[in-house]
Amino acid sequence: MKECVFCKIVAGTHQAPVVFEDEATLAFLDHRPLFYGHTLVIPRRHVETLPDLPPELVPRVFGTAQLVARAIEAGLAAKGTFIGINNRVSQSVPHLHVHVVPRNPKDGLRGFFWPRTRYQSDEEMRRIQQTLRSAIERVASKLV
Repeated sequence: MKECVFCKIVAGTHQAPVVFEDEATLAFLDHRPLFYGHTLVIPRRHVETLPDLPPELVPRVFGTAQLVARAIEAGLAAKGTFIGINNRVSQSVPHLHVHVVPRNPKDGLRGFFWPRTRYQSDEEMRRIQQTLRSAIERVASKLV
């Protein structure tokens, strides 16, 4: 994709501070980090969202994310990491990217960055649970 900045980074026509690369993935520092060391992991192949990621690339992308998370804890003495993905909504670049963010106690981030809610009842929660189970069965049957 000519207009995708992440594809330009993969192609080498746009600079980024790369921290890891292999034949399937690329990891580089976010230019607007939540904390120093905030890294983005992307597939080299242009894929817009997680649902679009081919099954054979899932272990590659998440293997790199796991490697980066371990490196952030070891190299930056972070006590943990936050791993996040936006699909379309709030996705600043339409190319799948996994955020791996260093975390430490009292770092100022409080859980998720958006308002949380509760189910109105156990019945409502079970209805959503069953809806998702049925949808997963339908989606999974199309993947086989």
